[in-house]
Amino acid sequence: MIRVLVVDDQELVRSGLRMLCESAPDLEIVAEARNGAEAVRLVDDTVPDVVLMDLRMPVIDGIAATSAIRGSRPATRVVALTTFDDDDHLYPALSAGACGLLTKDSSPAELLSAIRRAAAGENPFTPSVLQRLMARAVEAGGSPAPQAATELPTLTERELEVLTRLGAGMSNAEIAAVMNISVTTVKTHVTGIMDKTGSRSRVHLAVLAVRAGLVV
Repeated sequence: MIRVLVVDDQELVRSGLRMLCESAPDLEIVAEARNGAEAVRLVDDTVPDVVLMDLRMPVIDGIAATSAIRGSRPATRVVALTTFDDDDHLYPALSAGACGLLTKDSSPAELLSAIRRAAAGENPFTPSVLQRLMARAVEAGGSPAPQAATELPTLTERELEVLTRLGAGMSNAEIAAVMNISVTTVKTHVTGIMDKTGSRSRVHLAVLAVRAGLVV
């Protein structure tokens, strides 16, 4: 069972998120918070696996609350929720320790998938956000030309396929279904790719896939 804390200053939004999560047999709402200060306190009281964190709230906003939560309980995964699909919210949230960011117009299926992916150690992003994040990372890398896929260090054909699909934003479960392998096998491949490439996260692997020309 994945334990979820919902944080939003609007009661209607909290109610909607609670009803959605309660419809899933593997999710449990352990508490709700109206602002960042309540969220920080409730994380200590309820120890959730995943926090759905609104970013614009009174008392303490979602950025400061995320930073405080990640500082005291680094195992807690925070997924930022925002109405605004822009860099003014994306990068501060990631800097504070959020593992992903979804816009509030995401579908119910996308939101439920994001919670599960966050709990599994993945980085869920709304597709447009992930594309912008990778584009900026590639630009910041200053690489004059994409690295050829054949130049990636000792990756097997199977690992290249996993890297390609990861770069396209697919979850472990989606990759497993498409490749007809188990989720555990996908996780093993991802870990192996990280070790071979020196990457620290799935986001870094996605950037690597773009630079290698695996994802257009």
